[in-house]
Amino acid sequence: MGPEAPPDAARERATTLRREIAAHDHRYYVLDAPTVPDAEYDRLLRELLELEARHPQLVTPDSPTRRVGGAPLDAFAPFEHLEPMLSLANGFSDDDVHEFDRRVRERLELAEDEAVAYVAEPKLDGLAVSLLYRDGVLASAATRGDGRTGEEVTANVRTLRSIPLRLRGTPPRLVEVRGEIYLPRSGFAALNARAAERGEKTFVNPRNAAAGSLRQLDPSITASRPLAFYGYGVGRVDGAELPGTQQALLAQLAEWGLPVNGLIARVEGVDGCLAYHADLLARRDGLDYDIDGVVYKVDDRRLQRELGQVARAPRWALAHKFPAEEEVTRLLDVEFQVGRTGVLTPVARLEPVFVGGVTLTSATLHNMDEIARKDVRVGDTVIVRRAGDVISEVVATVAERRPPDARVVSLPPACPVCGSALARDEGESAVRCSGGLACAAQRKRAIRHFAARHAMDVEGLGDKLVDQLVDAGLVTSVADLYRLDSERLAGLERMGAKSAANLVAALERSKRDVPLARFLFALGIRDVGERTAQALAEHFGTLAALRAADLESLQAVPDVGPVVAVRVAEFFAEPHNTEVIEALLGTEVGLTLEEGAATALPAEAQPLAGKSCVVTGTLESMTRDEAKRRLQRLGAKVAGSVSKKTAFVVVGAAPGSKLARAQELGVEVLEEAGFLDRLAGWEGDSGPG
Repeated sequence: MGPEAPPDAARERATTLRREIAAHDHRYYVLDAPTVPDAEYDRLLRELLELEARHPQLVTPDSPTRRVGGAPLDAFAPFEHLEPMLSLANGFSDDDVHEFDRRVRERLELAEDEAVAYVAEPKLDGLAVSLLYRDGVLASAATRGDGRTGEEVTANVRTLRSIPLRLRGTPPRLVEVRGEIYLPRSGFAALNARAAERGEKTFVNPRNAAAGSLRQLDPSITASRPLAFYGYGVGRVDGAELPGTQQALLAQLAEWGLPVNGLIARVEGVDGCLAYHADLLARRDGLDYDIDGVVYKVDDRRLQRELGQVARAPRWALAHKFPAEEEVTRLLDVEFQVGRTGVLTPVARLEPVFVGGVTLTSATLHNMDEIARKDVRVGDTVIVRRAGDVISEVVATVAERRPPDARVVSLPPACPVCGSALARDEGESAVRCSGGLACAAQRKRAIRHFAARHAMDVEGLGDKLVDQLVDAGLVTSVADLYRLDSERLAGLERMGAKSAANLVAALERSKRDVPLARFLFALGIRDVGERTAQALAEHFGTLAALRAADLESLQAVPDVGPVVAVRVAEFFAEPHNTEVIEALLGTEVGLTLEEGAATALPAEAQPLAGKSCVVTGTLESMTRDEAKRRLQRLGAKVAGSVSKKTAFVVVGAAPGSKLARAQELGVEVLEEAGFLDRLAGWEGDSGPG
């Protein structure tokens, strides 16, 4: 027999207590307007704990007693977001904001005097998280991670009383709430004071403290930290139609019981954005939380969808950073580092200085042109800053403090790593080592890049291990990675038999069915990032077709201009690169590629060249991806949103809002039968495919 069912009176009392405690949490942590003293709140919580202890069947997923933290975790599990968590493009000046607004109006085809309404909000310096609610109850929580996959931190997030375990009102069947977890300055000061009293290490800044607190394997430690949360958006939503503006969406989050920053405001045009930025900058020091800028978002969510996104950032939003924090220190020396593509970067070695929450001992000097422009010399007193709160750089010298023995910075006579000659392309500021993969620095960085997550994703191949492999002569090219065996690896420093076996297994996994775009990115072709690699893969379909392409064919690829076309052609013309590729794809290594059909015809045989179209809904005769590939092969640009520049929209079953938008703008709509007729004509006109 199971445990005895709790009496109705106990069940009703538990329900009442949960409702009362949730209401008090909302008034205290969200509205900042408590209505009962702490002693009364504690009495209610104690009563519920006792009830649930007597009748465990009464415990519910949204019970306030679940906030105290459970058993410690072994590790954080990966968590895939239902909708990617996009990052934001950054702006650092008023000109950047003007440029952002210009691009928005240009894409929306607005007149110069037609202002866009934006929602402006403080950019909190915390940790981005996604909260997944199912039927109104908090089901899971995860950090942003790389935007697609984060770490599940549900047990820890449950301890934050500002985050409701159950949404108020009538929420959607499923909703991903996006927001920022942060540590208030007052809480940070108290946390550090307690740590100092216990003789423990104190935190450097509130952001580090927030990140460290959220990523505790023991949720009870997170529960002891005064973390807070502000919501600012949503990801995936099922079972409800959300408001049509960003401002109304934030109001909806507040109605569901989620905290929303009270300083968020709707502003008109670029002037409104800049006025808000100036006002918030002036108020920054008086806030109880750290902010590093302002975020502007187009208010109309329909326009957001029309603007779409590029890479991992929406076109409809901008993070306008505050001026970077600066300090003065002394330049002790200048060293030259060699990057993956052979570029020499001068790095300033500094007298340690505390800037923006971290101690800086080095900073970039960018290139020799910048050194000359700023007249930087060894021994100078220099102004350094954390540009964008990430990269430290030397901004300027303090001329009046220059010592008599200050030394002019000069290029080394040869590559400081391999001794090869240095070269500088005409019109470029970059100076490069000519050694290529004969240079250990370039070889190491090329291997690290090849094995990186968004490239071949070889788990366990870290920087120190790459250094060992190259220094020991075990790896001279990326193909050599796949010739490693457990026995040789196990002989390296800090590499036991198990780690060696795991790495060999990871290498074996990485070479199976590699998407062409990832392979191209992994090769490290100069100026070919993830987006360009994807465009090349979609356009040519196969590696063989890409390798055979001439400059004219390469420049027909979206986002590939004359310079990138030359880089790609030169890469595949280099004998060493050919040897490496053939070794990777040969029988000894056996790397296999996922390739598709070529997606583009010669430029002269593209009847849809220069035309933009959209495919929406479900097609019966082919997948949308296939329709997209066939249209791109004919020269069309297949966009994700409908605008006045769209030539036509292909509509399948359940087309959604894109059909309505096309009808609203008077754009031609092709149902599937009509599209197939047109497609047959276009493909017939273009000759055999």
